[in-house]
Amino acid sequence: MASLVTYKYIKQNPDIMEYIQRADKTLEVMGYTEHSFPHVERVAAVSAMILETLGYDERTIELARIASMMHDIGNVINRIDHAQSGAVMAFRLLDNLSMPASEICSVIAAIGNHDEGTGMPLDPISAAMIIGDKTDVRRSRVRNTDLLTFDIHDRVNYAVELSKVHFNDDNTSIILELQIDTEISSVMEYFEIFMNRMLLCRRASEFLGVHFEMIINGSKIL
Repeated sequence: MASLVTYKYIKQNPDIMEYIQRADKTLEVMGYTEHSFPHVERVAAVSAMILETLGYDERTIELARIASMMHDIGNVINRIDHAQSGAVMAFRLLDNLSMPASEICSVIAAIGNHDEGTGMPLDPISAAMIIGDKTDVRRSRVRNTDLLTFDIHDRVNYAVELSKVHFNDDNTSIILELQIDTEISSVMEYFEIFMNRMLLCRRASEFLGVHFEMIINGSKIL
């Protein structure tokens, strides 16, 4: 059965938009970086770019965009186990929109497996979304405007002056390229926060049949 649920429709659905906004508000109160529309739209764009480059069909790419848009809604309940609670919430929302069960399974599997503490790549959609999510590190995600009270997450994100995800020339490696102001945060401090996320990106890339590389300030780190 063909589905009428599209990424464009999801972005215009007022209920889903409310969950995204309220989930981000929860994280703001808890002191986390931005997880609102700039984040989920970037995850959707990177996920789609990866699957397009690797030759996946248009509906698979569309489902990755949909999963990316909805992947953090579980934060409206709590940060703990937000991937699993978000998957359950997404099931109800998408089931009410009459999305076919086969597509719902793909979307909620991606949402339920995007957290580095519990997740793993299960299919191309979940693998691409993991990479899109875990590589979103940038200065504009920092909410705190007082540099003197920055915690390590603030410093690491604020230090990133350039963040780009792209393939190498022969499409055998996905590359996360960062330019970091080391006077704000050291490369070692970056890895203290993001090592598990980068290892999950490596697993996700391997699932897709490619390598994962990281370049920081012009030097290959992974």
